[in-house]
Amino acid sequence: MFFGSRWAAVFVNSLGNDADAGLACLQAMAPAVKRIPGALFGYTASRRLEAMLRECASSAQDGDDQAVEYAIRFIVLLVAKNRFKHIDSIMGTIESLIDAQKGVLAVTVESAAPLDDYIAEELRRRIIEHTGAAQVKMQTCLVPELLGGYKLRMGGYYIDASLKGQMEQMQADLEKHLLAEA
Repeated sequence: MFFGSRWAAVFVNSLGNDADAGLACLQAMAPAVKRIPGALFGYTASRRLEAMLRECASSAQDGDDQAVEYAIRFIVLLVAKNRFKHIDSIMGTIESLIDAQKGVLAVTVESAAPLDDYIAEELRRRIIEHTGAAQVKMQTCLVPELLGGYKLRMGGYYIDASLKGQMEQMQADLEKHLLAEA
């Protein structure tokens, strides 16, 4: 069984305050590794991969040496353990862990129509006010079936303020009331 969250936690904890730079390095290097045909196994393959990553890093390096070194070693280890196929999931978890450390709250907003800038900023302001988050990272999705309003997903919380949700709640209340009378 593979636990990507453990790999992500080790990466973030190892880099500490440099975790952002390490994630940026991973995001820059991962596409190059994905383009390599076939599986890489064994000591010599790991050495070639490490050399390739160091070359890529030196040509584009204007960042933190420690973050680059950790990213290279992390990718080489993932490849050696045949776990590189999980890199996208691991990077997503790393980003979530970094956001949590910084007090950034990830919010998904589903709406029937695109949110205009004023509404998006007002929603962001109110979320920060009610949650105490340092910052809100908002992702929006259009879902025309909602008819109007929006749905919010924040961590384990879910708020349905859509017209469709209100109509479904009204229907459930009506059915409950009719069953109680029968």
